[in-house]
This record gives sequence, C-alpha cells and structure tokens, in this order.
Amino acid sequence: MQLSKEKRYLPEFVYGGIDGAITTFAVVAGAIGASLSSGIVLILGMANLLADGFSMAVSNYLSTKSQLEIHRHHRDYRLFKREGMHPLKAGFATFISFVIIGIIPLLSFVLAVFLPSIKPLEFKASFVLTAFALAIVGGVKGLIIKKHPARSSIETLIIGGIAALLAFAVGVLLKGVIS
Repeated sequence: MQLSKEKRYLPEFVYGGIDGAITTFAVVAGAIGASLSSGIVLILGMANLLADGFSMAVSNYLSTKSQLEIHRHHRDYRLFKREGMHPLKAGFATFISFVIIGIIPLLSFVLAVFLPSIKPLEFKASFVLTAFALAIVGGVKGLIIKKHPARSSIETLIIGGIAALLAFAVGVLLKGVIS
C-alpha cells in the first residue's frame, strides 16, 4: 500500500513545524523572561531558526538515509525504498516546515522594527501567533491521520505551552543570577 505524499511526509511537516514554533518561541520566552531587548530576541530567534532548522534537516536526512541502508540487504528493500521517504526530500520537508512555522513567533518582533507603535505588544502578539500556528499544525495533523482536529490541536498547544513556560522560567531564574 503506497502512502500519498501528504501522509508520507506528514511526520516531517509535524516534526519540523511544531519544533520550529516551539523552539523559536522558547528562545523568545527565555529572552523576555531575562528582560533582554527586542533586538537581542530577534537575533537569538533568527539564529535559532536557521541553525536549528538546518540541524534538524540534516539529522532527518541522515536518519532516513540510515534507515534505507539498514534495509538494503533485506528481501523487501525495493518495496521499502519505493514506499519510504527519500532522505533528501525528508530533510528538505523538515527544514521548510521548521522555517515557515518557526518564523511565526518572530513576526511581531520583525514588524515592530518597521512599526514601533506595536513594540509594547511584541511578546503578547508572539504568544498569540505561536498558539495559532501550533493549533493549525495540530489540526492539520489530526485531519490527515483522521483524529479529531480540535483534540490534536489542544495536544499540540499543551506541549508547546509547557516548553514555553520552561524557557520563560529559565530566563527569569538566570536573569537573577547574571544581573
């Protein structure tokens, strides 16, 4: 049974998108918790976005390639190769999803550079946009795997919220240590 492309690469979309949103927002939350400036938040967030996205893509590429190599000597190798993921496509799907969804927590900070009047709302807007992004990714995942989209969205939001709280708490705690 051959999977459709959206089902075949769903794990990469979910993995990259959720991790992109969560880790980028965690950087934002940690930096805000430490009372760092918006410029620093933007620098750290963009650095995370590109470096972590690339790291995940390369890791996924190597993992998918390793999985193919493990099966190389099995009887079902041709079937596995035909129905499985292409390592380069898997890595690319992870990177693209990570960057597209992962930039969402930074949009309010980027926008504030051009519209200084929204500067006081940067973190709140980032929070709302990130929650929306996680809900959408969770909902899409739910639709594709035939799980209730609202349940899948809530699960994704809870996981993202826990990560954000942890990062914010670390920022607050370390602020007291370094200040």
